[in-house]
Amino acid sequence: MGFGMQFDKAKQMMKRILFLVLTLAVGSLSAQKSKDIGFVDSDVILGKMPEYRAAQKDLDDLGAKYQAEAQQLQTALEQMHRDFQAEEILLTSDQRRQKKEAIASKEAELMQYRESKFGPTGELYQERARLIKPLQDKVYDAIQNVAKKEGYAYIFDKSGGALMLYADQKFDKTLEVMEALGIPTEDMPGAQVAPAKPNTQNRLNAPAPNAGNGNSGAADNDNN
Repeated sequence: MGFGMQFDKAKQMMKRILFLVLTLAVGSLSAQKSKDIGFVDSDVILGKMPEYRAAQKDLDDLGAKYQAEAQQLQTALEQMHRDFQAEEILLTSDQRRQKKEAIASKEAELMQYRESKFGPTGELYQERARLIKPLQDKVYDAIQNVAKKEGYAYIFDKSGGALMLYADQKFDKTLEVMEALGIPTEDMPGAQVAPAKPNTQNRLNAPAPNAGNGNSGAADNDNN
């Protein structure tokens, strides 16, 4: 049995286990009388936060800057390889050794640069943690407050790694969390649109019906 088949089989087994766990959890919770389960979509919430969009743009710009610098190193390395291949036959053994060492040094420089910028502990990762984590914590605190206020025992994240097989929209607490964070929800599906206030100012200033010809009617009666 190949590695791919073993991986697929293990993946299917994990799905069955997750399905069983969630089924048991939902079954046991549904037997209780209080509201127990709700869910949110943290991707939607974060995407509606102006400070998150600004932070994401800063990260995208920083990533593009690092990528451009890495590309410059890559281009220089490729040019060194081409130059060496073109002139190798004309070089002495000592010159070939020096050229190969220079190429190896440039390759090490490129690898070190990529690791320092894009690695799991690199500058881009650290900057993301600095900018994004406080916003994620803010959303998490709002979720907790909504859950406690409305009496929910569990709140799942629809955008997370949890396997959500079905979700009744009446338990969607995304809008409530957005409102708790002060995020406008008018353009969100299912949001309650505030009724338009009647324009009473024009009504007060408008003339009464037949106000302009009331005297003429009286005059006609007098003439008759």
